[in-house]
Amino acid sequence: MTDFFKGLSPVKFEGPNSANPLAYRHYNKDEIVAGKRMEDHIRPAVAYWHTFAWEGGDPFGGRSFDRPWYAGSPMEGAKLKADVAFEFFNLLDIPFFCFHDVDVAPEGDSLKESIKNLRTITDIFAKKMQSQRTKLLWGTANMFSNRRFMAGASTNPDPDVFAYAAAQVKNMLEITHELGGANYVLWGGREGYETLLNTRMKDELDHMGRFLNLVVEHAKKIGFKGTILIEPKPQEPSKHQYDYDVATVYGFLKTYGLEKEVKVNIEVGHAFLAGHSFEHELHLARSLGILGSVDANRNDLQSGWDTDQFPNNVGEMTLAFYEILKNGGLGNGGFNFDAKVRRQSLDPADLLHGHIGGLDTLARGLKAAAALIADGTYDKAVDERYAGWNTPAAKKMLTSESLADIAARVEKDNINPQPRSGRQEYLENLINRFV
Repeated sequence: MTDFFKGLSPVKFEGPNSANPLAYRHYNKDEIVAGKRMEDHIRPAVAYWHTFAWEGGDPFGGRSFDRPWYAGSPMEGAKLKADVAFEFFNLLDIPFFCFHDVDVAPEGDSLKESIKNLRTITDIFAKKMQSQRTKLLWGTANMFSNRRFMAGASTNPDPDVFAYAAAQVKNMLEITHELGGANYVLWGGREGYETLLNTRMKDELDHMGRFLNLVVEHAKKIGFKGTILIEPKPQEPSKHQYDYDVATVYGFLKTYGLEKEVKVNIEVGHAFLAGHSFEHELHLARSLGILGSVDANRNDLQSGWDTDQFPNNVGEMTLAFYEILKNGGLGNGGFNFDAKVRRQSLDPADLLHGHIGGLDTLARGLKAAAALIADGTYDKAVDERYAGWNTPAAKKMLTSESLADIAARVEKDNINPQPRSGRQEYLENLINRFV
């Protein structure tokens, strides 16, 4: 045991009347909601990068945290960080975690050395996972932080960068498979452009399509049964990224024949940066059959960047869980807390507070969404709005009638439709009854 969380006890469910700040008030993992354990609905995960690798910096200031794994050699620090991480998973009693390769081990002077370092730490993970219940929700490779990726990874104009990224993903995908990961995520942090003056967009998209096909092929070759995911993100740092939002990603997948092979991991903050709501992205993804997993966080609405704060908006999460429940759940996916404490939140206990609050928010959103669906009033109201499409005449327009046939029928039957209320205020009030 390390001393990092000294004096802190495992977090337990104590109910909504508890005043204990280090207890769950709403997240009761074994509570049955809509026929399934709460934990099995949410499948929550700790993000290794924000929780243990992030140093508290921002665009205007460097490291603000003073963690014990910063001292000594990088590899010794990485080993201590792994010990602290699994102690944290136990304190939270959380079933999953996620990580990038460079979150857990320092990069070496060559890919070979980097993989050696990574394997040393993931071997520690594997041993800890044999005796602890926390498993791997998904793994991913960081192909955006190192300066070699300043012009992208698979979309880089230099083919050697494409090759290096391919080798990096191959190894991380294999490690994810060996650790029993349920998914593998590709997050194109710099897969986009800063200016069209030096960019061949068609070439870059073709290269990105080839890269993703290579990943899918290798996943099948090694017997990886998990889901391959793309995480949409519109901008920051690139001016325009090729995985802008769910609609853009789906168009990309269709173009390169991958719509049956790859799903999306949707983040709250990225949805907002794209000018959407979280529920919009979830709704579209489930409508297209590509909803895979979720990153749970929120943005500061007064800031123009991705602030990655812990979720605390129950209404937002109610609408999110409505879409997820209508999707039949997240399958292999889950809710990864891609969120970080504020740079002034220096204490180890702050890491617990963030996750506790986030899990309680998700629990309340899940229960509200389940109650909303069970009540049926909301679904009935939406069904009634589209009921006209159930008539034979309406169905015929979508199957056999020509444009001329439709026009002739409008004249013959003297069709003169009048608008009907969308009842938005009523529906907003209805949703709030369950929040």
